[in-house]
Amino acid sequence: MKYDRSKKLFGENVFEKFKDVKLILLGVGGVGSFALDALYNTGITNITIVDFDTYEESNMNRQMGSHGNIGRVKVEALKEKYPEVTAIHIKITPDWIDNFDFSSYDYILDAIDDVKPKVHLIKKHFTKIISTSGGAKRIDPSKIEYISIWDTYNDPFIKKIRTELKNQGFKKKFKVIFSSELPMCLEKGSFEGVTGSFGLMMASVTIQKLINKFKK
Repeated sequence: MKYDRSKKLFGENVFEKFKDVKLILLGVGGVGSFALDALYNTGITNITIVDFDTYEESNMNRQMGSHGNIGRVKVEALKEKYPEVTAIHIKITPDWIDNFDFSSYDYILDAIDDVKPKVHLIKKHFTKIISTSGGAKRIDPSKIEYISIWDTYNDPFIKKIRTELKNQGFKKKFKVIFSSELPMCLEKGSFEGVTGSFGLMMASVTIQKLINKFKK
């Protein structure tokens, strides 16, 4: 039976509430694609996915949906696999963030890998964001944590985000999914065992937040 295992784990009452959840996922690459798959397969299908990129051969080692879709727009290919999602093919910029209405979404899932829009999004919508750092350059998924952004370390990308937030006067409490593992290379080498785990952690944090929200 469809979703039978989800119902057994979460209970009928919680599962029924999943149907009313509305999420937006920004970035459907090596992290975001796995978050999408886990949430959609759990029964949360009202998800808007936003990404500008197309699949390239270099994506095939880490991005769900890349095989057989080289050259295609990511969100359009994913829409075929997950038909209930809303696909938006656009570049995520600070201007787009300012002009997009996020008010109807329960949570904003931030898998953006560009500093400027990521910082802008966090500053503007930090109370409903579930954010990840990048998962490249690492091989050990057991080092992934969900902690205060101010306590992160060994991560050059999230350090840039942290520094820029400080420079712009942002001092709020804010948590991020990151890895404490030291990067193993300078360039963007990647292993799906880690990038995928980042996405699965994002899905897990989302589910836990929703369950706590339902209890209130």
